[in-house]
Amino acid sequence: MSLPKGLAEEVSKNLVMVARLIDEEPEQAYAYSRIALRLASRVAAVREAAGFAAYATQKYSEALAEFRAAKRMTGSVELWPVMADCERGLGRPERALTMAGEPEVAKLDKAGQVEMRLVAAGSRRDLGQLDAAIVTLQSPELASSSVQPWTARLRYAYADALLAAGREDEAREWFGKTLEADKDGATDASDRLAELDGVEFVDAMHEDEADEVDEDDDEADAAEVAAAERASDQAEYYDEDDEEYEPLDEGSEADIDVTDEVVADLDDDRADDKA
Repeated sequence: MSLPKGLAEEVSKNLVMVARLIDEEPEQAYAYSRIALRLASRVAAVREAAGFAAYATQKYSEALAEFRAAKRMTGSVELWPVMADCERGLGRPERALTMAGEPEVAKLDKAGQVEMRLVAAGSRRDLGQLDAAIVTLQSPELASSSVQPWTARLRYAYADALLAAGREDEAREWFGKTLEADKDGATDASDRLAELDGVEFVDAMHEDEADEVDEDDDEADAAEVAAAERASDQAEYYDEDDEEYEPLDEGSEADIDVTDEVVADLDDDRADDKA
């Protein structure tokens, strides 16, 4: 609303493209975010979108700068967890842990607090503190039987930490609980469970493609054999004095070459006989 109508429409189109592409084509989303940023760098929503696009392409320093700018413009602490995760991405887990203890965390909504807990646990793992990471994830939200938008990710992080600590039986249990909450397939909990149970999946699509390639190769081999046989037959019964002989139609180079070689050999033999 702070921009002229024409400029506002142009900026909004670029932001829409960022939202559409950020999951599947993050580099393209990033390019659109840079256009929006050039057009309206003083709009908080633009800075936030630019931050998420940079974050999706692992440009953590740039993402952190954009998130900080958006936070200054709005005064909101909503971006605090992802800002802390940028610190992790920059190889500074200690700073992320410090942010996890700042007053801003208390101002976050429930989803934001869970996200902050996930970042803190990840930071502990970055530092090699597996037991501390497990304890960090143990919370009322983890123990709750109700399924919330964050439930699957929280349970998955806990299961993964347990597995990293060598607690395989507990990990299997929590991957199972993750699967129960993950209705949209946001995690690969089913694959992790199968891996723990020693189940190996075969990609039927790739097998079919391989079969098709084999069939094509077999057909090509058969065609080459047939061509060679035709050429061989033609050479064996070739007689230039035979009025009923009809030369091969123009076909494969293999047929013509083989026949020509045989004819040349016959001519050489006749020349020797006459001599």
